[in-house]
Amino acid sequence: QVQLAESGGGLVQSGGSLRLSCVVSGLIPSIYSVNWYRQAPGNQRERVATLTDVYTEYAESVKGRFTISRDNSKETVYLQMNNLEPSDTAEYFCNAVQCSDAQYWGLGTQVTVSS
Repeated sequence: QVQLAESGGGLVQSGGSLRLSCVVSGLIPSIYSVNWYRQAPGNQRERVATLTDVYTEYAESVKGRFTISRDNSKETVYLQMNNLEPSDTAEYFCNAVQCSDAQYWGLGTQVTVSS
């Protein structure tokens, strides 16, 4: 079992920055990847960033603006979001995938970017 808890969302003006945090607990050695997803009202959930031991990957819409990273000592994965745009407004979710392909989700944190 893996537990995920997101924080750091809020209201920010266009061009501003936020850093989301995802505290990971449980069977951490079994995790293959940690991902950030987002979902805006009426839209499908989309993956915006992926972190594994080998690589990071970003959706085209956030490349150059978002950075995924981790602090193993704090068992936390971060999503640094810079130059935010109104189109980034969404609920952001942390997701962990185990080597067995089992997936776990956090409850989400809301990000709202005003124009």
